[in-house]
Amino acid sequence: MYLIYLDKVQLPITPSKISMKIKNKNVVITLINDGELNLLKAPGLTEISFEISLPQVKYPFASYPNGLKNADYFMEKLEKLKVNKKPFQFICSRKGANGKSLFDTNLKVSLEGYSVEENAKEGLDVLVTVELKQYIDFKAKTLTFVEIGTSEPKVSIENSRSTESAVIPKTYTVQDGDCLWNIAKRYLGDGSRYTEIYELNKDKIINPNLIYTGITLTMPAQ
Repeated sequence: MYLIYLDKVQLPITPSKISMKIKNKNVVITLINDGELNLLKAPGLTEISFEISLPQVKYPFASYPNGLKNADYFMEKLEKLKVNKKPFQFICSRKGANGKSLFDTNLKVSLEGYSVEENAKEGLDVLVTVELKQYIDFKAKTLTFVEIGTSEPKVSIENSRSTESAVIPKTYTVQDGDCLWNIAKRYLGDGSRYTEIYELNKDKIINPNLIYTGITLTMPAQ
């Protein structure tokens, strides 16, 4: 038995099929010698899609934990989930014929879209195709540090990543959006010093104008 919940609301009829696409963000690089290198990255967001039937009358095979609700009730719920711009929980609870729990899918998701179909073959019932995408909470990071030669702490807040100290690190791991010029500007105070970073990392960088997220660079001593 399968039970589907959207934001704590149980669907009266379980979809006959649920599609879950789990993407990856790996990047294949072609090397100078025509070989290939696969850079492994963190997995992408899971995408979920399914078609649900919203009954207008009571069926013996449907589930009504809070009494019969017509299609209009669920359509209003979908519309609120769409316009509120807030994530919610998608839960798929699976149980075997003996009632023993198998495994559950419990994801925080966003409603990417839905389409409505009214088909004469379905009578008064409404068919709705729903598209969901996994949502990962994001919080700004705050870092307090003291600049060299001062005693007053300064607080910096960034939305995308935490702010690094003014002290030059021994190594630096490349993040999304980085380039050698920006790294040199941030840590060495002069973007044109990117060549120093390149010289120290020729074994990792084929082209100084092209660096990849996740590689660890050796930084100049000063």
